[in-house]
This record gives sequence, C-alpha cells and structure tokens, in this order.
Amino acid sequence: MVEAIVLAGSLNDGKLREISREPYEALIPLAGRPMVEYVLEALEESPSISRIIVVGPPALKDLQLSKVATVVESTFSVMDNLRLGLEQVSGEKHVLLATSDIPLLTAAAVEDFIARCRAREGDLFYSIVDRETSEKAFPGIQRTYVKLRDGTFTGGNLFYFHPRIVETGWSFAEKMINLRKEPLKMCARLGFLFILRLLLGQLSIADVERRVEKLLGIKGRAIISP
Repeated sequence: MVEAIVLAGSLNDGKLREISREPYEALIPLAGRPMVEYVLEALEESPSISRIIVVGPPALKDLQLSKVATVVESTFSVMDNLRLGLEQVSGEKHVLLATSDIPLLTAAAVEDFIARCRAREGDLFYSIVDRETSEKAFPGIQRTYVKLRDGTFTGGNLFYFHPRIVETGWSFAEKMINLRKEPLKMCARLGFLFILRLLLGQLSIADVERRVEKLLGIKGRAIISP
C-alpha cells in the first residue's frame, strides 16, 4: 500500500484568477466542487492508496473522505509544503505525490502509474503523457509540451519516490519544481547543451534520466502514462 501526499497550497495568482477569485487554486470550483476534490476522489478510489495527506488551506479540513488522514496547513513554498507532507508519512516506503490541479485524474490512471513505477528500478519517478494522447482525451485544454526524440510530452503531475532521496537534492529539487512549467529554464539548470538539444528536439528521455543521475546521484525515471 502507498501513502499519498496532495499539494494544494498554490495561490490563485495566475491565469486562473480570471476564472475564479478563490484564494487558492485547489478551491476553484469545477461543476460546483473544489478542483482538489476530484484529485482526492481518484486517490480515494485507488486500491493501492492506503491514506492521503493533504497540504493546503484550512478550508480543506472539512473534507469527508475516509482515506484523508490529515490536512496540514500550507505555506507559500512548494518545497516547504512537501516537507510538511513528508513529516506526516508513517512509514519508510515509496510515497505518491500529486498536485491539486489535475482534476481529470482517475483511479485507473493512479493504479497504472504505480504499477509502471514498481516494474522499473529507480529512486524517483515522474509521469508524462504524450501530446496525441493528452489532446485526444482533453481537447481544448492548454498544456506545456516538450519535444523529445521519443515524442512530444506534457507532465502528468504525479511523482513516486522514497522519502530518503529528498534531502539529497533538496535545493536542486526546489528549483526544478518551481520551474516545472518552464521547460527551457528547467533545462538551463541541467546545462547549456540541454537547451540547444531541446530546441533541436534531440534530447531523449534516457538523456534526461542520465543527466539527473549525474547531478543528483539518484535514478530518475520518466513514466509514460497512457
């Protein structure tokens, strides 16, 4: 069984502000329900998830879901919120990390991602979705895409990792998470040649995985979710 952390503390100060005046992205209503509830529902229905830790605004403490073990009040830092969530993890096993802005997440997708992670050797896994699959499933939704030799992908905003690796590259990870929607700046942290090869579409998933291992000493793996 896997414990899940949901980061729901992002302020609503970007483009979504034009849609809703809710102070947090997680609270933006979709069909009458806060966006984060759809994420939590998918995790609630996933057989592999044993308990859920939510890091977000106090308003989420009223959640009525059996697997939500605790709601920790968030700060304004993504990495601080991650640390707060990890402090609530009860064991020393891999954990699943999800953001609150993926309301189209399903229990089947969660199960598939976890199964694919367990089938590979690695310390840190990140879900990616190819452009064709993403646009077919969710037409009209704007996403950030990166062109690689293997295809064109967008991030799935699901991570699977062992808590022990976090301290190894905390500072680097904080910068990378803050740049998760800016692929060019993210590649700049990985080296100039990465920028050039990205622009030329010459990077492969394996190239990125090797670079992460060289920089951090951990085995990072991209998981292509169907």
